[in-house]
Amino acid sequence: MLVCACVQDDTQQAQLAADVLRKARRIAVSSTTLCEFVWVLKRAYQYTDADIAKAIRLLIRSKNVVCDMPVIELGLSVFEQGGDFADGIIAFSGASLGAAEFVSFDKKVVNTLKAQHRNRLLDQK
Repeated sequence: MLVCACVQDDTQQAQLAADVLRKARRIAVSSTTLCEFVWVLKRAYQYTDADIAKAIRLLIRSKNVVCDMPVIELGLSVFEQGGDFADGIIAFSGASLGAAEFVSFDKKVVNTLKAQHRNRLLDQK
């Protein structure tokens, strides 16, 4: 529904999605949902990273949306520096489970986290 409301490629479904989202008292958006949202917008709709980040920020600032803001903000910070949104989420989730360091074969995200001084994740708690 979030993708449909964002991309509006089907007018009728987009209107229905917008109505549901607008009228909902509370919308719980998980980090997993946003990972999928990013993937679909990037792969299926070729949205730019900047447009995707803008869409996420608009969504999470809505008064009826609840989400795990620290996790989403780290995902966005990695994403906005050219890394992968999901990797940022994974890094934060690992830290919350007690991981001391994020490791990956994806050197880009490792370098992004190092640049943010977040590779040693427990230091950030």
